Amino acid sequence: MEWTNEAIARLKQLWAEGLSTAEIGRRMGVSKNAIVGKAHRLMLESRPSPIRRDLVDRPQRSVQPRRVVGPTLPSLAAPLPQAEATDPFLPEVEEDVAPPPKSRPAPVLVPAARGLSETRRHHACCWPIGEPGTRDFHFCDAESLSGKPYCDAHAALAYVKVRDRREDAA
Repeated sequence: MEWTNEAIARLKQLWAEGLSTAEIGRRMGVSKNAIVGKAHRLMLESRPSPIRRDLVDRPQRSVQPRRVVGPTLPSLAAPLPQAEATDPFLPEVEEDVAPPPKSRPAPVLVPAARGLSETRRHHACCWPIGEPGTRDFHFCDAESLSGKPYCDAHAALAYVKVRDRREDAA
């Protein structure tokens, strides 16, 4: 579209009436974006957003974030809440029976390879076992493979070998 003097005068008139850019575009036979662009280039007075117009009328209320004090997860040392006996989906919990705590092996310090004088910590398998937040939760702690966070058995589960593309060709 060519913006003639008559079209510019009509745009300014409709803009001053407060019509939306979409409505001005419909009346002039052009797109809303053409109206927005021309109004910007003509430096017409900007108008408040129709989306935010309602916010101007309403009083602002202060919303303060809720502060969490203390731990957000239950302590592992604290007893677990007892389930109600009427819930058929929850397993029965025996009282006063706690599994023995799993002891972690002490870190083993070994001399670093290639003659370096530094020592490094034994790397243990990081495979999670159990449900986090419960007493039974722990990590595998077996010796991990070199350059991997898991032991041999868990690495076989975690890493999938890439198949040869020629196998898929038929």
